[in-house]
Amino acid sequence: MKIIRLFCANGFTTEMMTKKMQQAADKLGLEYEIKAFPYAKVRDEGPKADVILLGPQIRYNLKHVQQDYPNTPVILMDMRLYAAMDGEAMIKQVQALLEA
Repeated sequence: MKIIRLFCANGFTTEMMTKKMQQAADKLGLEYEIKAFPYAKVRDEGPKADVILLGPQIRYNLKHVQQDYPNTPVILMDMRLYAAMDGEAMIKQVQALLEA
């Protein structure tokens, strides 16, 4: 089971993306646990993650999170995919990263 954690300002916006990504992962037969949290929880949830995704609204935290978790891939979610709530495209990006 791969653990994917999404973070945004409050965790509300990414909740919908989480559901879309989980549906896409299930459809592809991927064993991913995908959950969303407010950025304030990154220290609690970040260490558990195989991949960390950041919402576009907190892009300014990208370098900080990368420094804090040098052995964990950190992805800044593409604003267009995020706005469109394209969970399938996001899950394919995560899948490619995990399989690399």
